[in-house]
Order: sequence, then C-alpha cells, then structure tokens
Amino acid sequence: MTRDEPPHILDNPALAALTGPHAHFAEGRGRILRYPVDVSPWLALPDELGPDDWADLAALAGPGADIPLLGRQGPIPDGWEIVFHADGVQLVDDGVITAPDPEAIVLGPADVPEMTDLVERTKPGPFLPRTIEMGTYLGIRREGRLVAMAGERLHPPGWTEISAVCTDPSARGEGLATRLVLAVAHGIRARGESPFLHTGAANTNAIRLYEHLGFRLRRTTAFMAARAPQPMGEDRAMAVS
Repeated sequence: MTRDEPPHILDNPALAALTGPHAHFAEGRGRILRYPVDVSPWLALPDELGPDDWADLAALAGPGADIPLLGRQGPIPDGWEIVFHADGVQLVDDGVITAPDPEAIVLGPADVPEMTDLVERTKPGPFLPRTIEMGTYLGIRREGRLVAMAGERLHPPGWTEISAVCTDPSARGEGLATRLVLAVAHGIRARGESPFLHTGAANTNAIRLYEHLGFRLRRTTAFMAARAPQPMGEDRAMAVS
C-alpha cells in the first residue's frame, strides 16, 4: 500500500475479524485483541503501536512468552527479541472457479484428534484444539482415515481465509488439496463473501497452484514472533535464585 492508497480491510485481517464476525472470540487488553490461546495464535494489533500498546501486548501474552506478530512488518521496540521471522504472501480471489466436492465431508469436534494428527505430520500451520470453531472445515477420508483437509480461519467482514490445507503423504498427487480449496471457497462464495489465504513466500509450488486456481497475489507480509523483555523485578529474582 502506498501513501496515496486507502487502507484495505485485508491489510489488518485479524483486527477486522476480531472487531467484526469473530468479535465473540476477542480477548483484550487496551487496544490489543487476540483469539483465545486454544483457538488461534493470531493477535489483532492497531496499525500504529505506541509504548502503551507494546506494554499491553507483553502483559496480555505473559512473561517470557513468544508473541506471534503475524502480518506485522514494522519495527519492534528496543529490548524485544525477534525469535522467528519468515516472509509470507497474501492471495485473494480473482476469479476462482469454485465447486463443491462430493467426497468432502464436514469435520466436527469429534474429528479434532485426527485433524491435529494430520497437521502435525504435514505442517500446514497452527491448528489448535478449538481452531475448528473459526469456520467450516472439510475433509476427505479413505478407508475411514482422514487423508486431506482444508478450512476457514480469519473472517474479516466480506472475506474468509482458507487455511490448514494439507494432504497425507499417502494420498498426495491425487489433487485432493485442490479439490478441498475449491470446495471451501464454494462455501465462502455461497455466503456472498470472497476467499483469501496466506502462505510462505518460499512456498513457490503452492503459490503457483493458487494462482492457477484463480487467486491473485495481493501483498507481501511476514510471519514473525517476538519475545518481550523481562520486567526488572523478574531479572533480579533470577539473579538471586
């Protein structure tokens, strides 16, 4: 975004979600909002953070916590330590030809252990015990076993993020991920909304696939985590312990 361009709702999708359709999840301190820690690691930060905001962020996360700053690309205060950083991209619907999938089933709370196991083996990104509450998740089973899934995560007004796209190694090469992305996108479109998604900038194969499906690269972003400085009282306590 240049100085002459108005802000877009997807420039800060977590804030738009937690002050919009996902407001029922919002926990906060000052101007900082977050999802419950068992739902999503996404935090909603104001576009410009002052010293009080950084203090509230540290207090909300708790001492010594690694704080996810997903989507933030600005500087962090002195004393904060960046513990993880990866470049990312955001892609938006630009004529995706969506379609329901006859083999896809809606996944529910009883499926979470299998979903978590699939995520741990395929590493599409965070999936926590209550992530399934963020939206609809679809899966494909083979001989009763969950082998692929995709679902909905951030929900800014008018948009829904597609996330947790993954396929078990035993079922790769069958196009299951593509089918599920199009099926999830179909459900989003049926509500009159538009799908979007995030992925790592280095994940060039996935980016090419999404662009082939009709997504357009909208912006670069960052996946970052930082650790707040410890309060002086804690430093002294550690020194004498």
